[in-house]
Amino acid sequence: MAVIRCDFAAETLELGTSMTVVLPEEGPTPPPVLYLLHGLSDDHSAWTRFTAIERYATDRGLAVVMPQVHRSFYANEAVGMRFWDFLSEELPATVDRFFKVSARREDTFVAGLSMGGYGAFKWALRQPHRFAAAASLSGALDLAYIQEFDLRPHIRGLVPRVFADRQVRGGDEDLLHLVKSVAPAELPRLFLRCGTEDVLLKQNERFVAAAQAAGVPVDAGFGPGEHVWQYWDDQIRNVLDWMLPKPV
Repeated sequence: MAVIRCDFAAETLELGTSMTVVLPEEGPTPPPVLYLLHGLSDDHSAWTRFTAIERYATDRGLAVVMPQVHRSFYANEAVGMRFWDFLSEELPATVDRFFKVSARREDTFVAGLSMGGYGAFKWALRQPHRFAAAASLSGALDLAYIQEFDLRPHIRGLVPRVFADRQVRGGDEDLLHLVKSVAPAELPRLFLRCGTEDVLLKQNERFVAAAQAAGVPVDAGFGPGEHVWQYWDDQIRNVLDWMLPKPV
């Protein structure tokens, strides 16, 4: 595998940014691609520093694209930059321009942890035509709850910058609303895992309940685990086994 730090100018952000890309040396050409999204306190390098994603991707001939979006909730910020436009439009076009990866829906996947789990499901629900499957690990999946009721100081400072007076509940940033607004047959496959000791457990349970009520199948699992890298390193292997099983 090749691991590349790519620094480039993002027109939608009006500044330079970075992504880490893992590219296979062997396997199908062009290879399938996983967009792997970071959490609130991380950056584009976190997955390669804290997990063995390079090794796991090697076994499958899988390209992995890990962009940087700061503390944006993968949204167009009210006071800041257009991270949703960057993620959903400019990033795939940039990857297609710079690297030889498959552009076919059946070869394109998205996953993430915590804030990135939210970003992965939001991308899959808002652009279901793009992905074969999407996965969330310990996802911050109920952003309306976070906006209205999460009183932690760093969240109370973050929410006004990202959303200002824009209400999440019932809109296109609200996953519990989005999952009811898309025809189940149009959606990619969805995979969710969250530890039973995780602070975000209830948010994940609410998403699963909303999906079930909407008739949207989710491969959901809850078991021992906290909001830590050891859990995500274990679970990303399960994600890849589910998304793209190893060749026999």
